[in-house]
This record gives sequence, structure tokens and C-alpha cells, in this order.
Amino acid sequence: MKDQAWDEFLSELPLILAGPILQHTDSESVTVWLALRQPCQVELKIYETTDQGEVLSDCLLEGSRSTVALGKFLHVVAVTAHATKQLTSDRIYAYDLRFETLEPTPIFYTLQQALCADNFPTVTISYFTHEKPTFALSPARLQDLRIAQGSCRKPHGNGFDALPLLDCLIEETANQPRHRPHQLFLTGDQIYGDDVADPLLWVASHLGDALLGWKEKLPIGRREPNDVVYRTPDELPAGQRAEVATTQAGFTAGLRNQRAKTTSHLLSLGEYYASYILAWSPVCWPNPIPLGKEMPCDRKAIRAWDREARDMRQFIHTLWKVRRALANVPMYTIFDDHDVSDDWNLNQAWCLRVLGRPLGRRAVQNSLLGYAVFQAWGNTPEQFAAGSSGEKLLAAAQAWSASEGTDRTAYEAIARHVGMPSPDSLTGLPTFVSDGPVLVLERHPEAITWHYTVRSACHEVLVLDTRTWRGYPADEKAIAPPMLLCPQAFERQLTLPLQNTDKLQATFIIAPTNVFGMKVIDWIHQWQLSKNKVFATDVGDAWNVNTEALAQLLTTLFEQRQQVIVMSGDIHYSSVVRLSHQSNPPSAAPASVLVQLTCSALKNEETITRLIHTRLKDWLLPEKTRYWMGWSNSPDMVELSTKQLPRLRRGAFSLTEKRSGRAIASLKEDNLPSTQPDWTCALEWVPRDQTRISPFGVEVPWLLPPWRRARNIRHRWLQPLLLWRYRWFQDGREVVGLNNLAVIQFEPTASSRAYAIAQYLYWFSPWQPTQIVYSSFVSSVAPNQTLLAKIQPPHHPVNHLD
Repeated sequence: MKDQAWDEFLSELPLILAGPILQHTDSESVTVWLALRQPCQVELKIYETTDQGEVLSDCLLEGSRSTVALGKFLHVVAVTAHATKQLTSDRIYAYDLRFETLEPTPIFYTLQQALCADNFPTVTISYFTHEKPTFALSPARLQDLRIAQGSCRKPHGNGFDALPLLDCLIEETANQPRHRPHQLFLTGDQIYGDDVADPLLWVASHLGDALLGWKEKLPIGRREPNDVVYRTPDELPAGQRAEVATTQAGFTAGLRNQRAKTTSHLLSLGEYYASYILAWSPVCWPNPIPLGKEMPCDRKAIRAWDREARDMRQFIHTLWKVRRALANVPMYTIFDDHDVSDDWNLNQAWCLRVLGRPLGRRAVQNSLLGYAVFQAWGNTPEQFAAGSSGEKLLAAAQAWSASEGTDRTAYEAIARHVGMPSPDSLTGLPTFVSDGPVLVLERHPEAITWHYTVRSACHEVLVLDTRTWRGYPADEKAIAPPMLLCPQAFERQLTLPLQNTDKLQATFIIAPTNVFGMKVIDWIHQWQLSKNKVFATDVGDAWNVNTEALAQLLTTLFEQRQQVIVMSGDIHYSSVVRLSHQSNPPSAAPASVLVQLTCSALKNEETITRLIHTRLKDWLLPEKTRYWMGWSNSPDMVELSTKQLPRLRRGAFSLTEKRSGRAIASLKEDNLPSTQPDWTCALEWVPRDQTRISPFGVEVPWLLPPWRRARNIRHRWLQPLLLWRYRWFQDGREVVGLNNLAVIQFEPTASSRAYAIAQYLYWFSPWQPTQIVYSSFVSSVAPNQTLLAKIQPPHHPVNHLD
């Protein structure tokens, strides 16, 4: 479509382009996010309901806010209703929206009118006959809490999208306030800035320009302004961006002979904006997506285009369920690397490479502005209130768009408020500042903070920002693994929030990258690090690559809490591990426990994750119990083999011998303590239960579009011949490696005062792909004393020299 055709396309769409998405919600306020086609004053009302949610009752909360003009056809708002009377748990609440257009003449729209248009005559975002979205607050009792979790949703990733399963779960329990999901946490990679399908970039690029009403001029060159030329997004077409993304922007996704991941890399502000709308709503997708033969590409590229276009059509087909689900459960998010680009801030070398180039810097700033408006605003609406840094950011974003990308003052204000480091005036490289022994990217005092805390009557959730607060080693090479949280970030994101102990029954920590992973991945990371191939497998993103930072994390958590639940994603498989922790001597403090619940990917399963999902992983590389001893002052930890445990208990273990032989290259022998450890810990993998068929998962009619149903029927006779898809082979015990969604809840144990935590995972069956199945990992939240006894050192100084 030409530019004029896109304008006509947008003018015929409903008023609401994306949303409503329910975001930060508590007893005193409710926030709803929307993207609209016209500027509006938006009014939000929260209603009590009766008859199990079926009947609307009194209006309890009200609020209104005007949209922010991000472009000609893009007006965004996160409207918050504040309470005069507090909401309570164990009740179903409904909300309604009313819209008053601000130009050219005032027109009033109800929610249903704003959702519908000639090409969208019926839109369903409710589970009740009153057609209003609903929600329930987190309960007062921990055993009633239901938290949904997911990460890594790539539209053209392998397998069916698992996020629509959330809609099924809510639909089953919509009238049961204690059983429906109370919160949704998306822990990273909500969109992909890199590894973008060519058809998706084609849509996002044209849609983004049309939404903005202008074409961004992207700076191509090594140094600004000396050798920069400017190109608009349509001058950098889909499938042809590998060179500019890798060489000019400096992105590392295209290194290691993986240029295909950058051929359609997002770059412009409009593309990042459009990607969010396309990920959350079916409204702005053109129908049909052009065929490959309509594109100026060769035969091989045409076949790839058509294959990816089929993936897009499948993705779009179930988006209505995603849209309805996000309207009916409070959603909280945090970024990971792909929300910007692969390896974002992975190490100091990446920062210097990308942020030191005009195009790399522009793309990162565009992505952060997109994240701020489409995700962070709803996570922390108080940061966008009157007079705040967020409000100043919104004003700058509006001014930048109104000037069609020429207002330098607005551009610099955006950089300030999203936390971009200022470039050095001589080199153009990003500025770093010292934070104790590490370097941190400089940020303005008025920059928005991306980390935040969510609290309810029964639990707290600390959401960590492990991307923009990394501590890069000051005295090591630029590719050295960083601390995922620098010292001041530990203080702000963990130490201070954990000092709140009011009536807490459970503490959750959102760590976008996993704290503990499979042993084989650790081996790979250490081997890659020894070869200086840090971008090959994201070496540095896992906490246990930098043992000082991991030791600091465990020490910080267990100084304030005896039980901690970590929720993470990133790694494209789901699992549960339990870490039991004991101070030395044991009389110093009670034993503690950390349970890590990993859920990934919503849509990005891979050949390797499909393999580890099966029994083949159990047979060949089973996960064994792992043991560490650690120190709190000058934090550090050392992993021990099972053969060394008897020597440790006898007091005959040499720290020098162990540490000189370990594979952690970042630690130095002369800095290691010679005293006995301050604590010990043991890590065990929790096996998952047998797979079962979900009550709502038999031959689901909504999953396949008509063109794919016929194909599925034709190929069904092949299923008995595919031995690797047999259930007996697929049902591994350690991980779920297929696209999946998690629901976390607490379950009673034999002890009346204790609860186990259960992660229920839902995915599509390999042996019958239109069938939804589920399994659970159930872990005690008490430490494993048997394992701790195996690693308890003697209560006297450990012999430093044999």
C-alpha cells in the first residue's frame, strides 16, 4: 500500500487501535492503557458487581486523562481511577470507558462503539453479558493467589502462541474471584527488535510511518555530524538491513554468521510503536498480507517471505484472545534484551560498540521511548503523574512527533528521561561513571526508573531492572561478564524494598534472566568466555557467570527473607529449582530457601528446547544436585563437586586448591578469603508431574484458521508414524521446552502451617497439536536439611594450605 492508502486504512479503523489493557491495580487505584486513532479525553469508571460478576452495581472509582499525541493517528493514554472507597479482595469488579474526541468537534463514544467499525463489527473483550471487562484483586490468603507468567513472544517463532491460553484460563474461572488469575507478569521480550520476520517489518515500517504521519530520518554513519547521511525507514526495506544494522548501528545479533537475525531489524520510532500494537491487537494488521511475489526479491526470498507470512496469519488468528485476556487481568512487565535488540547492554564492549554510533544510539533511544509509553507507563503510573519525569517524557515525545523529528531540544529531553548516557564530546562514546569497583552507564537524575515493586494483602513482587543498572568490571577487558546489578542498584532495587516487612506472606523477585540454569549451559558459557566468544550464547546474562554478583544477590535476599520465590524467563524452556541456604555456623541464622520458577517461551520454541523437553535430556544429561560455599564480606562463592564434600566436612579442604582449578575466569586468586565460608547452599531440580489434558483443551476450535484446518486434517494420518512425538518419549521430567504459559499458586502440605508452591504449565500437545495439556512442578518452600547436612563445614577455620 502507498502512504495515502495507509492513511485511508487507518481512518477506517475503530477508535481503539490497541487495548484496553488493564495494568497497575490495587485497592486504591486502577490503571487502564489504550492506543487510540484520535485525540480523546478518556474517562474510566470502576464498578462493583453482584451475582458472581454478572450484574453491575455501584460505581466506586473514577478517573480521566487526555491522550498524548505520539503521531497523527497514534494517541496513547494510561488512565487511572483513584479510590474514594478502597477495593477489597474476593470480589469481581468491572470497568467501563467513555471517550470524548477533542478535535475537530466533540463526539462521545461508549466502549463498545470505540471498539467497533465496519471492518470490526463485533469485538469481544468481556466474559459476561454486560460486555464489560472484569478483574479481581489479589486475595487476602496466600493459598488463593493465582499469578500468570510468561516471556519471549516472537510472532514468527516456532509453534503456536501460548499467550491465548491465558484467555482460556480466565474464561474458565471468570466468575470465581479466588480462582481466576489475579496478576500477569511478562518478564521480558514482549516484542523483538531483532530477528524480525520480513512481512512483520514491512507492516511495522509502513504502519509506523502512517501512525506518526511523518518519516523519521535515521542517521547512517560512524560519527555524528561529521559523516552522517540520513535514510527514512522505507529506504531500508525489509530483508535488506543486515549491513546497516550490524556495521552502522553496531548491533551484535548479526555477528557469528547470523545475519538473518538483522535483515529486518527495527530501527525507527514508528516501527517500535507499531510492533507493540501488532503484538497486542488484530486491528492494525492489513488483510491480506502481501505475497512474496509482490515484493522485489529473488525466488529464495519469496519462499521465505510466504512462509513467514503464513506464520503471521496464524499469529493474527488468535490475537483476539490475547486482547481479551489483557483487558481482564492486571498486567505487569519488564524488558529483557530483545525489547531493544539482542545482547542489549550485555557487556561494556556492546555499549561502546552500539551507543557510540549515531544509528545504534538512535535505535536504542527509540526502543526505550516505545517501552516507556507502551509498558512502563502502566507499570508505574505514579511516575507519569503531573510534574514527574514521566510527564516530561510524554511532553517531549509529543513535541518530537509534532516537529516531525526536528526538535533537538525534545530529542535531548527524551534521552535524559529514558536514561540514555550522554556521549563524550570528543569520542562520541557513551559516558560511564564509577560505582565502587565497577563502571555504570551514566544517567540523568531525572531519568525514569524501570524497576518497581507491587504489593498486595498477601504478597510482594520486586521487579528488577538488570539491563540498565549493570556494573561493568573496571579493571578487566570490555567483554568481561558484568554484575547484573551494580552496588547502588542492589541498594535501590533490593535492600531498601526488602526492609518493608508488613504482614508479608510471600516475596517474589522478577529476574528477567535466570539466576540458575542447566549445568550444560554453564559449561558452554565458560567455554565461550575462555574463547572470547561472549555474544554467541549471551555470556554474562545468567547470574551465575559472575559469582561475586550471585553471592551478593543471595546474601542480600537472605539477610531480609527466609523464603524467596524468583520468577524468570529468557531461556526458552520452563523449569523449577530449589536452593537451600544455611549460614555457618547453623546457629547464626535459620536455614533459608529460594525457589526459582522459570517460564519461557510464549512463542519461540527451538529445536534444542524441543529435545530437552523429551526424555532424551533425562537419559543423557540429567541435572544433578549442586553445592556451593560462599562468603558475605567481599561476596564470592565456589562450587564444590560431590567428591569434595567429605573433605569439606573433615576440615581438610584447601580453598586454594579448589579456587585455582575452577572455571570462573573473572576471579583473582589473591583476592579470595582464606577463612571458612559464611554460608553454604545446595541446588536441586524439581521434577515435573505427568502431563494431563486440560479441561478446556480438547480439539480447541479457535486455534486454527480455515486454511490451516484443512492442512491439519490432511497431515493427521502421519502422526502415528512420527515416533519422536509419542507421548512416552515427549514426557520428560525436568523442563518444558515447548511454547508455554505458567500459572503459579500455593498448595497446602501435610503441615497445616506450611505451603508448597506449584507452577502449572500449559502448552500444546506434540502428539496432537490442537490439544492443550498441562503439567506441574511442585516445590516445598522449606529448605532441604538433608542436602544442607552434606555440605556443612566444621566450625573452625578451614585449612588454607594443604
